[in-house]
Amino acid sequence: MAEQKKNMVLDAVMAKAANLADMVDYSDDSVVSKTIIDKSVGTITLFVFDAGQGLSQHQAPYDAVVQIVDGDAVLVIDGKDVAATAGQIVVMPANVPHSVRADSKFKMLLTMIRA
Repeated sequence: MAEQKKNMVLDAVMAKAANLADMVDYSDDSVVSKTIIDKSVGTITLFVFDAGQGLSQHQAPYDAVVQIVDGDAVLVIDGKDVAATAGQIVVMPANVPHSVRADSKFKMLLTMIRA
């Protein structure tokens, strides 16, 4: 069932223009994610954060590119706040602790390329 759902998302954007902001709705008191591509070489995932939500500190062995799609985000990278707004990108370096804090609701596209 999960694989079928992934394929539906990919089918919705494959060789078509799609509005990222419309692909996932905000949900009260939640973080919602929708995987767009999940391949052995990398992933592209759309995340939606309600105000007050976040992702706890972690690190990944790959650089991660965050593109803010809607709203404003606070990324904490190596203990430093990095504010970003719709239309901006931030690269979170590999093996550096980072977290995400939603002071207000926002949407972000996360691209990780495994190398």
